[in-house]
Amino acid sequence: MTSERVLVLFPHPDDETMAVGGPVALYAHEGAIVTYACFTLGQMGRNMGRPFFATRESLPIIRERELRDACEALGIQDLRLLGYRDKTLEFEPMETLITEILGLVEELQPTVVITYYPRYCVHPDHEAIADATVGALERIAEPERPLLLCQAFSQNHEQVLGPRDVTFDTGPVWERVYAALKAHASQSADWVARIERGLATGGEERQKVIDGMSTAGLYRYRFAQ
Repeated sequence: MTSERVLVLFPHPDDETMAVGGPVALYAHEGAIVTYACFTLGQMGRNMGRPFFATRESLPIIRERELRDACEALGIQDLRLLGYRDKTLEFEPMETLITEILGLVEELQPTVVITYYPRYCVHPDHEAIADATVGALERIAEPERPLLLCQAFSQNHEQVLGPRDVTFDTGPVWERVYAALKAHASQSADWVARIERGLATGGEERQKVIDGMSTAGLYRYRFAQ
């Protein structure tokens, strides 16, 4: 049983699963208290299901329901919906976002914070939350500062950052991550279909799919001294 308290900070429903589902599920599986602070409901997302089953009006309602189901699958015990509007976070005053995050850190006293890696996460909303998270934690004295783990996926991130330096054996929780992916049905249909084909094939193909979901990596963010 771990004593970790994990705070996950992302802008959208599905980031907690598609970006870091394995590590999050593993922390929860090992007994950590996991909070996901989701800044928006992904109201402006382009995916409406395949075949379509959402509309622009229904999408935020659907995505909230999907998020709650995914959090249950991953073992996230505490979901915070912060109520910002999708695709506008880059226009929020940085101090507003930093204050929001500092409030969560003060309340929850996390030992680990997980978000995207600034400048290597493509979407303006991702970048805004990554920058705000780093900005918030920089204000905490180093001895009290939680470990910051970041996900990167821009095309050039490995050239600059190198390989991920924190690895997780997510084999014990791959089925939880798969269930969370399926929960995000409006966004994950193609991904889930590929996994299902591999699992149904059996043999080496099935094992290849499971192996691919049985390891994960993140970057330990190193603050300037």
